[in-house]
Amino acid sequence: MTPPEEMEGGVGPLPEGGYPVPAPWTGLVVGVGLLIFGMMVFGGAGGTRSDLQQVNVADVLSSGTLPAQEYGSHDIQIVGWYAAIIEGCQGTTESGGGKAGWLEADCPLRVLLPTEPAANASQADLLRAGLRLAAPDNKPFPPPAPPGSGTAGLEQLVFQGHFDDATAASCSAALLVECQNTFVVSTYTGQIK
Repeated sequence: MTPPEEMEGGVGPLPEGGYPVPAPWTGLVVGVGLLIFGMMVFGGAGGTRSDLQQVNVADVLSSGTLPAQEYGSHDIQIVGWYAAIIEGCQGTTESGGGKAGWLEADCPLRVLLPTEPAANASQADLLRAGLRLAAPDNKPFPPPAPPGSGTAGLEQLVFQGHFDDATAASCSAALLVECQNTFVVSTYTGQIK
């Protein structure tokens, strides 16, 4: 190995101390450092970071205020156990004629619960204990899991969406409050953030 005092140029300790960097590389090293610093400082300003409020379904249900009043129509994320009744669901299904048919429909029933539902939970039990979910195209939902098996028997989910959907204004007078307080889902994930 060559002792430090015999090194010529390049990067390494000099007898008088320091690490010389050849002049052409100085600007590049400083530029890369500034680029990395800028990405760290200003990287969060882009649209990829989620700044949505995340709440547990238990907090929504126990707040004492109707969800539409508490959260308005702002997008939020809600964490809970998903349950759905597709087969054997009792009530009206989405009507093809009305603009708000998908929001007024009782079936299929989709709810988000604060705890994993019991195996013998009825449709009325799920509605009483949970938060009703809907979506105009019914696509952003996981496959149904029978009550008692939780969300596909695995974990809680994070649903993103909003209350007080604009379509609620088209609901019948008898269902207006229910429509406003239904969580309209745009997407979900299994990752608890």
